[in-house]
Amino acid sequence: MGKTTGFLEYARQEVRNRPPVERVGDWEPFHLPLPEQVRREQGGRCMNCGVPYCQAGIPWEGRTFGCPLHNLIPEWNDMIYAGNPDHALSRLLKTNNFPEFTGWVCPALCEGACICGLYGDPVTVRDNELSIIEAAFLAGKMKPRRPPQWSGKKVCVVGSGPAGLAAADQLNHRGHSVTVLEREERLGGLLTYGIPNMKLPKEVVNRRIELMTDEGVSFAAGVDASDPAVAKRLLADYDAVVLCCGAERPRPLEVNTEGISGVFYGTEYLKSAIERQKFGKDSPVPTAESRNVVLVGTGDTASDCLATALRQGCRSVVQLVRRPEEDYRLPGGELPLDYAHEEALAVTGGDPRRFGVQVQELVTGEQGALTAVVTTQGETLPCDLLIAATGFAGCAAEVCRAFGVDFDRTVSTPEGSFAASVEKVFAAGDMRRGQSLVVWAIAEGRAAAAQVDAYLMGYTNLVGMA
Repeated sequence: MGKTTGFLEYARQEVRNRPPVERVGDWEPFHLPLPEQVRREQGGRCMNCGVPYCQAGIPWEGRTFGCPLHNLIPEWNDMIYAGNPDHALSRLLKTNNFPEFTGWVCPALCEGACICGLYGDPVTVRDNELSIIEAAFLAGKMKPRRPPQWSGKKVCVVGSGPAGLAAADQLNHRGHSVTVLEREERLGGLLTYGIPNMKLPKEVVNRRIELMTDEGVSFAAGVDASDPAVAKRLLADYDAVVLCCGAERPRPLEVNTEGISGVFYGTEYLKSAIERQKFGKDSPVPTAESRNVVLVGTGDTASDCLATALRQGCRSVVQLVRRPEEDYRLPGGELPLDYAHEEALAVTGGDPRRFGVQVQELVTGEQGALTAVVTTQGETLPCDLLIAATGFAGCAAEVCRAFGVDFDRTVSTPEGSFAASVEKVFAAGDMRRGQSLVVWAIAEGRAAAAQVDAYLMGYTNLVGMA
């Protein structure tokens, strides 16, 4: 514990954000890092509790308290305060393959379990984590670590999202020859196609993939493993296959959309916006420019869609939330605002959310073009772009069928196991767990790698799921 009374002396200070009106004019990150001395003080706020629940990752009544990766949070907070970045980095990388991903996008389950937050403000764990890894990259300390020898075993990881990358990283460092396949043109999965650039810069994703390539992992984009011929070849050529294809099947809207144009799911809208903005690729999904947008749903995807629509220059935007407003209010009675709602307030002058209401009917014009939606409260809202961020119904069935594995909403595996119903096939991440967080995907990939390693070698020294 670097500063015994730090939690009493220093107030919580989060990273500053660029003003909402300014940041909606571009796609650049909006977080502004703290000065080094202030960051050290934030590390000094850590109490080094006798039982550090921040790193526990305890599931309880459908929620998780603390970090699913069991990050050694008090240890690297201590090193931040002590001014020892090398030791902080070594402790951070011991449990988290990609702290730059979680540092950018994780909702910080660790902070929700912070003892310092019981009677005050929790430690800025996520910001501290991001500061460690970004400083390490900036200082050139993240150098390739190739395994000292190779096992002679070949593993194919299908999917280059956070779970697939974590599994590949672990197995590569164990000495197995790992190939990662991606269906899309670019690598990164959800990290590339599902999270806007201002929230997770694509340079951060590419930087990690380049490092993994230097460490010996092979990557191939544009390979569709849902093709039975491809799946058959992979099963023949590799000693193990790990399926990490996510939970991409969206939950359908509860209205008839057949023959109506202007209705899209949140993931396809975000993907098209990212491809258009970052990669210069056109898409059949229109932008929100000069359109009346109605957004259905809540959560991270909905917020990212809202922020994207504002940056594209929508004419208006309304977000319909199924549950009542009381369900979202904090203990003090205030209604929390995430980054997208702050931006909507700044741009439109009002909160875009309508609570306890959903779409009841779609109104169309000529040739089935959407013109308005009628809500369950009887209000008619002008709308020529309806975005359904309604969550996910399950994983891609085509991949499961191609490999012949049992599945329902997700790939079927025995409790506590990552092995699918087909010999030498494993699954991890949202494809096995269901829709979840990036931090859980990384934890799943690490645990699946341990089981694959034991399958290949008869034992493992990799850490599995606690």
